[in-house]
Amino acid sequence: MGRTSVSLFKLDTMSFNDFNTIQHIIHHRRSIFPASYVKREITRDTLMQLLDCANAAPTHKLTQPWRFIVFREEGLMRLADQLASLYKAHTPAEQFLQKKYENTREKVLQSGAVIAILVSYSGAVPQWEELAATACAVQNLWLAASAANIGGYWSSPGTVKHMGGFLQIADNEECLGFFYMGYHEDPARKANRKAVAEKIRWED
Repeated sequence: MGRTSVSLFKLDTMSFNDFNTIQHIIHHRRSIFPASYVKREITRDTLMQLLDCANAAPTHKLTQPWRFIVFREEGLMRLADQLASLYKAHTPAEQFLQKKYENTREKVLQSGAVIAILVSYSGAVPQWEELAATACAVQNLWLAASAANIGGYWSSPGTVKHMGGFLQIADNEECLGFFYMGYHEDPARKANRKAVAEKIRWED
């Protein structure tokens, strides 16, 4: 189709201001880690609004494979204990680090919420498509959280493969990691990316 000017976004239902807002949110979304989180509750209503954005992700044949388990309040303590316990149980003694054990717990407890990210394989489409759809759902969640000044980052520790029993996931489900969330006061910063022109081949 060639190079399309930004003015195209004035057409249909999206205004130029809408485009600028979305563009700003996308370019300023960053991984914000629990050490930067402040003590402020992320309410269930807020989380539901953010997860509703996640739920709008694209999905082949409408399989909607994403699933979420939300840990808040006392749930964070249970998750912190479980992750730390699994790290200790599955790390050879000569590789075990007490500081990492403590940090595993601490980053959960510093968070306003932690969401376990699951994919539920339907068998209706290739698994990679449902992994991609779930990743799209997480990106929606991340962008919406960023717009609400809630920091987040997606972590996939090696122990995630041992979480099935704790999370009570079905045989056709897989845990892809955890999305840590918290309000923060870090200054906005743009992504450090190579120019997009280096990643495009035009066939006009």
